[in-house]
Amino acid sequence: MNPERLKLNVRTVNFSKDIIAFCKSEPITLVSRPLFDQLIRSATSIGANYAEANNAASRLDFRNKIFIAKKETAETKYWLNLLTEIVSDKDTCLKLAQECHYLLMTFQKIINTLNQGKTVKV
Repeated sequence: MNPERLKLNVRTVNFSKDIIAFCKSEPITLVSRPLFDQLIRSATSIGANYAEANNAASRLDFRNKIFIAKKETAETKYWLNLLTEIVSDKDTCLKLAQECHYLLMTFQKIINTLNQGKTVKV
């Protein structure tokens, strides 16, 4: 199935799982360990913050959690870009970076919609 057609909650969970699997498959070195640690933290935080947004107590709470999810997505994209230079499976890393970019664009679209005062359907 086309990942762009999956619901965002499924995509964020799948993305977290794919990041974890990718990190587990790569050799750990003195250089890669801290980068993988940072990547796992930020990538899994995306879905966690999106889940919190979906259970927000108010529109402002929803907006704040979505904004945090977007920030975590941008951070994840940064770590993936760094890792592309040192990992053995560059293809998977690039595919993860592409999905991360799509997630970033999706969160930005949600924020833009909120800024316009419209109701968000995700």
